[in-house]
Amino acid sequence: MRAEGTVDHGFEAVRDAFAEGQANDEGGAQLCVYRHGRRVVDVWAGMDKVKGRPFTADTITILMSCTKAVVAVSVHMLAQRGLIDYDAPVARYWPEFAAKGKAGITVRDILAHRAGLMSFDEEDGISGAALFDWKRCTMALANMEPWWKPGTAYFYHALTFGYLAGEIVRRVSGKTVGEFVAAEIAGPLKLDFWIGLPAEQEHRVAPHIVPPAQLTEEQGRALFSSLGMDLNARPVRAALGLIASGADGLNLINTREAHAAQLPFGNGIANARSLAKMYAACIGEIDGIRLLTAETVERARESQDEELGAPAPLKPLAGPGPQRFGLGFELPRAIEPMLGEGSFGHGGAGGRMAFAHPESGIAVAYVCNSMLWDGFSGPDQRWLGWTKALRDAIGLD
Repeated sequence: MRAEGTVDHGFEAVRDAFAEGQANDEGGAQLCVYRHGRRVVDVWAGMDKVKGRPFTADTITILMSCTKAVVAVSVHMLAQRGLIDYDAPVARYWPEFAAKGKAGITVRDILAHRAGLMSFDEEDGISGAALFDWKRCTMALANMEPWWKPGTAYFYHALTFGYLAGEIVRRVSGKTVGEFVAAEIAGPLKLDFWIGLPAEQEHRVAPHIVPPAQLTEEQGRALFSSLGMDLNARPVRAALGLIASGADGLNLINTREAHAAQLPFGNGIANARSLAKMYAACIGEIDGIRLLTAETVERARESQDEELGAPAPLKPLAGPGPQRFGLGFELPRAIEPMLGEGSFGHGGAGGRMAFAHPESGIAVAYVCNSMLWDGFSGPDQRWLGWTKALRDAIGLD
């Protein structure tokens, strides 16, 4: 497959490896790399198969959980202004949140996925289109009891992180998270990035290609039983609930209604060029703008969960290489190697990936619309070639 776009001298192998990685992908993808504030790779390849047109520089697509990092940047920007204290109780900013044993949960706990609020309660009935109702979702989280004792364990808050961190942003700034991102990040940097896509941008979206085989709740129950998990344990019921909503969610999030909503756990829409530029502005100055100070970056990428593990009922799901979290960002691990230690960023379902590596001045975004990466068995094969070529190009090995 041939890649379109531009590369600086010395980065040609990154472009070629990206194109080779896309050879067996029926969809499309973009790769953008900044180094020390300069865009050195900006390439794309493949097709928007759903709409029958090429993937181009102008194509935008849903970012899935790469969106969470942008929400984290918003929290950090407010912390830099002295408006948020990472170690303050969330209830300082969101008083109703203190209910049912949550008075001690801190902003840091939210950012580190250790608040014990990984899913909505079954009785709240929040799934599908109900996720579009911000007030209903945040009220449910404020009124629920944690799935485990906060601060004693961590587990990825795949669905709820966006509401929890996003409501903190709303309470502190007076803006919804989509409004904050538009005014404070996307606007100043001139990014094609939205949480809540305007109707006039919808024609640019390449829908993602939903995988034909998806884990059902029944299969999840069988898997959990085979791992010796107690299906009646409350955290296990939460995990099963996430599986049950997963298949419907992948189809739902392809709709115009979902694109227009503000679902900061995963419905950011952008291209690789914009996402990479945001990360570049986190670690250096771009167009006179720097989003995060060096001190904030150091705090953001400091591991928060080294002394903790998954809550006991969910330990079999953690595996040998569990997710590692800083403050709102994923840190490198075997199946998400990024550029090794020092990197911070966030992956997204199906194979999206974006991160920064301050020591080398690198900021990267890979955006795709084929849901090929399972998030468990190893790194996305589409990443491996260009990641190695990038390391070689900058002399990191």
